[in-house]
Amino acid sequence: MNEALTVALGDRAYPIHFTDSKAALRQCVAELKEAKREIRVLTDANLHKCQSDYLQAVGFAKEEILSLPAGEPTKSIESYAETLRCLAHENLNRDSALFAFGGGVIGDLAGFVAASYLRGIDFYQIPTSLLAMVDSSVGGKTGINLPEGKNLVGAFWQPKAVFIDTGLLQSLPTREFAAGMAEIVKYGLLADRTLFEELESLGAPNPESKALPAIIRRCCEIKAHIVVNDETETAASGGRALLNLGHTFAHAIENAAGYGDYLHGEAVAIGLVLATQLSVNLGQLEVAWTDRVIELLQANALPVRLKSALTISDLVTAMQRDKKNRSGNLRFVTLKAAGEAITTDGVETALIEALWQGVGAA
Repeated sequence: MNEALTVALGDRAYPIHFTDSKAALRQCVAELKEAKREIRVLTDANLHKCQSDYLQAVGFAKEEILSLPAGEPTKSIESYAETLRCLAHENLNRDSALFAFGGGVIGDLAGFVAASYLRGIDFYQIPTSLLAMVDSSVGGKTGINLPEGKNLVGAFWQPKAVFIDTGLLQSLPTREFAAGMAEIVKYGLLADRTLFEELESLGAPNPESKALPAIIRRCCEIKAHIVVNDETETAASGGRALLNLGHTFAHAIENAAGYGDYLHGEAVAIGLVLATQLSVNLGQLEVAWTDRVIELLQANALPVRLKSALTISDLVTAMQRDKKNRSGNLRFVTLKAAGEAITTDGVETALIEALWQGVGAA
């Protein structure tokens, strides 16, 4: 468990550090400073307040920390521009480096800033949420939201390293931890039935669960394998798009509800229910899996229906902006079997509308 996992992208390969991550991070920061390279850390106000000692312990100075408001609305053009201007104002050059210290919002935003500032500077991921540890910190997808849709602006920009310290989960709110479990369930469904069944037997893990580090590592292994084989999501079928199981529905929920009403993982949980039901309706998956998915999500305090009614027309409109779509047609990730996902085109709109209605849309 102490060995780093490598994302094998040739000359852009990078390590994901696990149980030795704090020491590895401290060494990384020290080496950058010894080389006289400017560094900055992008974080959010909540983390800055409760984890300032951690940042100091690994070598960051107070003046190197940039703090933004917490929450999904921060993943915006306004915050992107503010961060770029801050780097420019402080005269950071092309050999500088940007660290993302936060969950998916900060990681995606920092990565996009790094990808575009001076046409690209190094960046490093220090995920602090379960969701970021198992998913968004790995693979180089960066970006921001538009009012029209989730992650519509961004770039593929791989980090130089990822430092996963599960000790940071101790300060994570219970709701945020549950949101991360949705992505773990996703990995079991799309690529590892054994993982899904392990989650069923565990019930509801918590930050102190002995099984959690191995589960996090397994999710990173799955993602690294998929990313290496289809880094920029160009495969005609399957490929990196499979990582979006449930996300066509989830992104539509986030957009239609207004960013911030649902945590990303909460929307993903409902999306996984809908993706499973879609797979059953298409004759790809046994009907019993719908109940199994719902029961596992509920065991982890995740929603399986909308909190309040959203308009079906708004949800379908949001889905039509999904990045996986091809030639104007909706494209879904569905389940051929538990642990085996595929991409599916040509789904009738009437079926999608009926599925939305089944989870409380109107």
